[in-house]
Amino acid sequence: MTISRQLTGLTFASVFFSLSCSAHALSPAGEVSADIRRTAFGVPHIRAHDERGLGFGIGYAYAQDNLCLLANEIVTVNGQRSRYFGPDQFTVEERENRVSDVFFNWLNTPEAVDTFWQAQPAQVRDLVEGYAAGYNRYLDERRQQGLPQQCQGEWVRQIAPQDLVKLTRRLLVEGGVGQFAEALAGATPPQATAAVEHDRQAYQLADARQQRFALDRGSNAVAVGSERSFNGRGMLLANPHFPWVGGMRFYQMHLTIPGKLDVMGAALPGLPLINIGFNQHLAWTHTVDSSKHFTLYRLQLDPKDSTRYLLDGKSLPMNKQTVTVQVKQADGQVVAVSRDIYSSQFGPIVQWPGKLDWDKQYAYSLRDANLENDRVLNQWYAMNQTSTLQQLQDSVHKIQGIPWVNTLAVDDQGQTLYMNLSVVPNVSADKLAQCSDPRTGTQLIVLDGSNSACAWDVDPHAAQKGIYAASQLPQLLRKDFVQHSNDSAWLANPAQPLSGFSPLISQDGQPLGWRSRFALDRLATLSKKGPLAVKDLQHMVMDDQVYLATQVMPDLLKFCAASLGANAQALKPLCASLKAWDGRANLDSGVGLVHFHNIMQALQDLPDLWRVAFDPNDARHTPRGLAIEQPVVAEALREAMLASVESTAKMGLKPQSRWGDIQVVSSGGQQTPIHGGPGTLGIYNAIQSVPREDGKFEVVSGTSYLQVVTFDENGPHAQGLLAFSLSSDPASKYSRDQTEAFSKKRWSVLPFTEQQIQADPQYQVQTVRETPGNAGKVAAQ
Repeated sequence: MTISRQLTGLTFASVFFSLSCSAHALSPAGEVSADIRRTAFGVPHIRAHDERGLGFGIGYAYAQDNLCLLANEIVTVNGQRSRYFGPDQFTVEERENRVSDVFFNWLNTPEAVDTFWQAQPAQVRDLVEGYAAGYNRYLDERRQQGLPQQCQGEWVRQIAPQDLVKLTRRLLVEGGVGQFAEALAGATPPQATAAVEHDRQAYQLADARQQRFALDRGSNAVAVGSERSFNGRGMLLANPHFPWVGGMRFYQMHLTIPGKLDVMGAALPGLPLINIGFNQHLAWTHTVDSSKHFTLYRLQLDPKDSTRYLLDGKSLPMNKQTVTVQVKQADGQVVAVSRDIYSSQFGPIVQWPGKLDWDKQYAYSLRDANLENDRVLNQWYAMNQTSTLQQLQDSVHKIQGIPWVNTLAVDDQGQTLYMNLSVVPNVSADKLAQCSDPRTGTQLIVLDGSNSACAWDVDPHAAQKGIYAASQLPQLLRKDFVQHSNDSAWLANPAQPLSGFSPLISQDGQPLGWRSRFALDRLATLSKKGPLAVKDLQHMVMDDQVYLATQVMPDLLKFCAASLGANAQALKPLCASLKAWDGRANLDSGVGLVHFHNIMQALQDLPDLWRVAFDPNDARHTPRGLAIEQPVVAEALREAMLASVESTAKMGLKPQSRWGDIQVVSSGGQQTPIHGGPGTLGIYNAIQSVPREDGKFEVVSGTSYLQVVTFDENGPHAQGLLAFSLSSDPASKYSRDQTEAFSKKRWSVLPFTEQQIQADPQYQVQTVRETPGNAGKVAAQ
């Protein structure tokens, strides 16, 4: 049974709310139901009496807004894309279907999924089972109306809790083996007669995807404490940078179980809890960390057999797992195609031509710490229920379920907390020195797989074998501020550096990213003006300053003012655009921004680029200044400028072009201009966009869920936005509304109290109930 009403006034809303509560109080024992109360932008406030009901409401509401998105992701994590769409098509992540299917059939075996499920506490199981049932209920109802155009086909089906486990396991390995899908699916023993042909383009795409990982899933966060905030209580800016499409697309919601849970924020698809958000006393967010969550092992192979490896001098056979993928042929027939995946005791064999080659002497095995992390859902649900920073910290110490992100939090008493407490392999600096080749550096950790002494250490205090105990990881409690923008833990607050950790955890003495430099510079400037206010945190994102320009623009203009010789005429428009540019990435910022990006991207790997080199003792202010007086730098700069002139001409850009004409996001045949830009330029409002054939840039990731949370004696006050809007269905009225608000830099109040929720002009109530017949329709697969 589904009850839906639109209420027109606060009085009627209050009356109905009271009646609704009374009705629930009299509901038959065991009935599963939830109230879905939507406010402005369609944000659902979901309330139920228990976890099963809450999960049911979440799944139902999510399906209303993102039915096709979740259906598509379910096909992906079940390794069935080739079956329904053919092997040569690509996923949202630009991964070939056949590769994706091999990977997910390897990852999500029935045994692995069941092991994960059996490890879940009853409350988490109830949430997940309810979510699946709620999704299925809405799918049944929508089928009667007709499915949306983008998800009509036999691949759209009812789901089971196991499907949501598979989604969760995909999330877990995003920071590890998930980046090596091509290398895992393509790993083949060396052939005696001929080398195996590898798809060079697929590996190029994989390499680019790996390089983009921290950009597509980056983040900024600032937690301000009592010593710096306007009212002596905690303030939090959450600014995660996540994909605007696909399985990492945030969803905004408010979850309530009276007397037990009251939390609002954003969650990833398929998760019946809040990942980033706030409750009555706390607010928290995450940033992708720089810690290592996997290591490679170089295996010494048995000279007689390339599928055997030597460990402590003993020859051991690799395990061979046959993965079968159903593949749709050109004539529509579906045939089974099998692929053998090899693994050592450390993990699967991965082969990356030119980088990680499997020849007759060596092979590479990958061990991902998060493959054994079955605690992630329980971790976030525990965080959702905490009421003090100490409880929050204790829950993470005990459960250790955070996969590959930092946590920054504040409370209503004015404390701030930074924790780099994710799942990290227990490999000390000493072991790294003994077991790895120093020439490989620390970008990829490659250990000696022929020596059992190089296995990860086991700490009895850790929640999982082979990872660091939480007490050994960086964390900082302060009353002024902590901040983070995807660098190491080192300078979360420069007044108290975090150093001395294994390189797998955090590296100090390394150059900071430009967003971190911007944040520290802005916070220092604001501190001279007095206590921080809400608008100060909002402006850090919304004023779209290009911080790198403050460090190099005088040199660029000086170079332009000098004699440019034969290139003077060709470079005159570019130099004019740089001079006229306002140094920001606003909608009305000029084409100088495009030129600046092109130039700095071309110069980023140039040796001796900086006039003032990086100094670990002055990491906040170095490097800086372009060494244009050096002939090599001057020549590279000239070439970069000429290349930018050619590039912008091909794009069809004119001197009068503005950034809002160039960077857009498309939905339902309409385009919305988007401010912000590449985080590599020090733009805090980091937006990743890709070139289109028409000369524009289409946004694919970046600023996603925004929240600024403060507290007073009555609880939280939050403002925020979901930059890409709540619904991924172009036909939904909630598919572009928040995007337009984001484009106009209009933050929205996030209603949290009952009074705020019911007073919202867009307030709607829908009660959904799970009937016995509906519960029985949850398909097992």
